[in-house]
Amino acid sequence: MVDNTLALLSQGYAWLPDLSRRQGPGPVRTRLLGRPALALRGPAAVAFFYDERHVRRRAALPEPVLSTLFGQGAVHTLDGEEHRARKAVFVSLLKDPSGVAALARRVAEEWQRSREQWAERSEVTLFDEVSVLITRAVCAWAGVPQSVRTDAEAQETARDLVAMIDGFATAGPRYWRARRARRRQEERLARAVEEARAPAAGEPDAARDGAAEQGPAAGPHTVLRAVAEHRDADGTLLDPRTAAVEILNVIRPTAAVTWYAVFGAHALHRHPELRTRLAKEGDDYARAFAHEVRRFYPFAPFVAGLAAGDVDWHGEPIAEDTLVLLDLYGQNHDPGLWREPYAFDPERFTGREPGRDELVPQGGGEAAQGHRCPGEDVTLAILTALLPRLARLDYEVPEQDLRIPLRRVPTRPRSGFVIAQVRPPDPSEALGDRESTEPEDE
Repeated sequence: MVDNTLALLSQGYAWLPDLSRRQGPGPVRTRLLGRPALALRGPAAVAFFYDERHVRRRAALPEPVLSTLFGQGAVHTLDGEEHRARKAVFVSLLKDPSGVAALARRVAEEWQRSREQWAERSEVTLFDEVSVLITRAVCAWAGVPQSVRTDAEAQETARDLVAMIDGFATAGPRYWRARRARRRQEERLARAVEEARAPAAGEPDAARDGAAEQGPAAGPHTVLRAVAEHRDADGTLLDPRTAAVEILNVIRPTAAVTWYAVFGAHALHRHPELRTRLAKEGDDYARAFAHEVRRFYPFAPFVAGLAAGDVDWHGEPIAEDTLVLLDLYGQNHDPGLWREPYAFDPERFTGREPGRDELVPQGGGEAAQGHRCPGEDVTLAILTALLPRLARLDYEVPEQDLRIPLRRVPTRPRSGFVIAQVRPPDPSEALGDRESTEPEDE
């Protein structure tokens, strides 16, 4: 069987759905990265994929992905009790409603500050601006404000976080920028972990000895503190570099919400008739709109694991160590699951939440114990806060290249979505709750 790695790199998101259409119904067999591979989609396939008796993650992620997106030794590479013990720290931080709400408020505040500055400029690139404002918010919330103390530091940190995401699925300059960005941020955060663990100056030797034995002193419940104090399944603290990796695995995915926010701007530009409703109807419609942005627009094409043994999928044998792919993009556009899957329609989510294994832009399964992204609540909270504010923002969309190439992973509008003539906010307005003029269509 022909290895399809080059086809994947050249076709991007379209590769696996096209292969599925050519092979017909059922699982798709191919070769990828030199391994036999089998691709699945659908809610039942999601449940199968996230069952550790069937699919394991250890050794499944290729080194280039670890060196850019996730980091060496990350929670994504663990299975079993090791994974559950490490995952618990993420769940405690990212599934706590009060913490999620606090982060969303910070993002909304940063949006307000930023848009006041945009009114003083002839035009801004929304992708760049949103990446910086989200980075400011998440670094302060995570307990690492030293990463964003000045405008220059915030911009550098945002560029690094974006680079890590932008370079994970490619070769060439984007990949090498991603590696350099990860190395730079891991070194900075490892120093922050060491400082967080250091006993306070002036403590007596006995207290210092006790701190070394017991771990870091108690402090505010931030991401930095929680990860610095976390003990793995074997009872040991994470080494500073691995702790830095896991702090980045909170901060980096939050910065990735930039992609969905800009996709939301793209959707509003293509469908200006939705703007007034999004601006006025409140969180329920904003959440439905956010779900549809995550379903319609591409982010991760698939996720991968290795068959944990000789297993069976509906009579289809899967040999141990076969690469098992879960087709996220294909499932989110599957006509068997979605009416008119290539139409943007938030109505499909009004009055209901999608099933756990139905909508899978950030993976499927169960977040607390499985490999589903625990930051999904954060993504939805930030989008629910930002998208109505975007709908109320008064701006023009100049001529530009707004195409979203499916060959590029991860993709985004080629122009980054430039907006111009942003009107200054009304001083009496509270966090941007003002009706705005709709932008002109292209």
